[in-house]
Amino acid sequence: MAATAAAPASPIEVCVKAATGDPETLGDCPFSQRVLLTLEEKKIPYELKLIDLDNKPEWFLKISPEGKVPVFNGGHGKWIFDSDVVTRTIEEKYPEPSLVTPPEYSSVGSKLFPSFVKFLTSKDPNDGSEQALLDELRSLDEHLKEHGPFVNGEKISAVDLSLAPKLFHLQVALDHFKGWKIPENLTYVHSYMKLLFNRESFIKTKPSKEHVIAGWAPKVNA
Repeated sequence: MAATAAAPASPIEVCVKAATGDPETLGDCPFSQRVLLTLEEKKIPYELKLIDLDNKPEWFLKISPEGKVPVFNGGHGKWIFDSDVVTRTIEEKYPEPSLVTPPEYSSVGSKLFPSFVKFLTSKDPNDGSEQALLDELRSLDEHLKEHGPFVNGEKISAVDLSLAPKLFHLQVALDHFKGWKIPENLTYVHSYMKLLFNRESFIKTKPSKEHVIAGWAPKVNA
């Protein structure tokens, strides 16, 4: 029998956002989903802990004083924060299958999420936020045309797992709140999203559209 990596001292635990108004259901945090996608793609068993961010339990505030998710425990009692740090830690500890993105591609699409949030929450149609988002989407489309179907070619990598939840939020929230859709002529972006959203890992970890809308409503209506 082939040798396997030593089992962690205790189960891997991940604290993620519970759905707004439904604490027993997985919530809509794209950074939490990024961590879950990483674990799913690597086939690493984990224990999911849903945190009601409107009513944070005391035990959670002891490990996350700022009350933020995701929080990850790799099985040795040490809780770590920030999806960048968590996914990097998982990659180092479980290098196979590799999800490493080459440095030259690691920042592809990095401005998409802030551009989306600015446009979504904008009350001024002339502030340039829509154009800024379109520019980011076109840039991603051009990269995928040249290097796709994923950011790093044929193989999914960490940057895709970061972008997938953000693109899902972008698609759902902008359609609902602004009646806005990604232009059809960005065909490589559309193909990319379909490829990501149909993966088993994404289907298993995605929030419902209703919970995505509920999560963004306070920010849009602020």
